[in-house]
Amino acid sequence: MSDEQDTNIPLDELEAPDRAGEQEEIPHPQSAADLEAVFDVPVRISAVLGHSKMHVSDLLKLASGTVLELDRKVGEAIDIYVNDRLVARGEVVLVEDKLGVTMTEIIKTDR
Repeated sequence: MSDEQDTNIPLDELEAPDRAGEQEEIPHPQSAADLEAVFDVPVRISAVLGHSKMHVSDLLKLASGTVLELDRKVGEAIDIYVNDRLVARGEVVLVEDKLGVTMTEIIKTDR
């Protein structure tokens, strides 16, 4: 992730060159059905439990069952990324013998 200031301009602030000065009302979705056009757009979701640094030589020595120390404590919130953008924090949960993630906090950005 980059710590640089995001310089992208939101689409709703752009003006078309031939319509400069005019403001067009953009309808906001009223229900999930209004978003149907984007339902099939693939996204990558990552739930990051923590990080660890090590040399490649140490990485090659890892075996099945090796415990790897992470930079987080037990019970600390995990980070949830969508397409490499932090969007939420959450907790790991067990759902019918499978691990899952529940979102506990949505991260708002100045976009």
